[in-house]
Amino acid sequence: MRQEPFLAWPGWRHLRFAWVLSLAGAAWFVWVYAGANALTAHRAARVRVHFDAELGFPFVPEAVVIYMSIYLLFLAAPFIIRQRNDFFALSMTLNLVVLLSGLCFLAVPAQLAFAPPQDLGAFPELFRFADRLNLTYNLVPSLHVALSVLCIAAFSGRANPAGKVLFWIWAVAIALSTLLTHQHHVIDVVAGFALALIGYRFVYLKRFNRVERAR
Repeated sequence: MRQEPFLAWPGWRHLRFAWVLSLAGAAWFVWVYAGANALTAHRAARVRVHFDAELGFPFVPEAVVIYMSIYLLFLAAPFIIRQRNDFFALSMTLNLVVLLSGLCFLAVPAQLAFAPPQDLGAFPELFRFADRLNLTYNLVPSLHVALSVLCIAAFSGRANPAGKVLFWIWAVAIALSTLLTHQHHVIDVVAGFALALIGYRFVYLKRFNRVERAR
């Protein structure tokens, strides 16, 4: 049996389907993410989520390029996940991860321990844009890490061995970029990774396997 290409044109019908789901998912993300941040802003309580050693982490503003590469994953999704049921499963899993993260943000009201940076490096406007998107209080888990790792887990399941290695290097690089840009703390990254892998294993794959058995 000839193996399907990893990356291919999915057709306009699938693209329209993917765009509708993605727009709905983006609206859901904004509502949950911004809503949790707004609620925490009106609360006095803050939970410490950093270790003292993290305050010595280097600040590498140029890592924002890797940080923002998460959006390439979103753009590539319909060209990699080309079956409607599978794309739906991934979208719903991403939405569930957003919901669970929002609940965690409310349960663990946190704030970055890093001082605002002065030198924004070679891409100051890109850094400012990324910093504005992150808002202020949504730290544990890192939703940036959770969403990128979940996409990479789904994509790597369709890649060849070399592709899998490259994808997971990308996942680690994005996770590290959240630390090097001082957007997150270690516990945020670990929690984001864990949430993504749990969502992939117990939500996305369960849905995917059910579809496969029905075929």
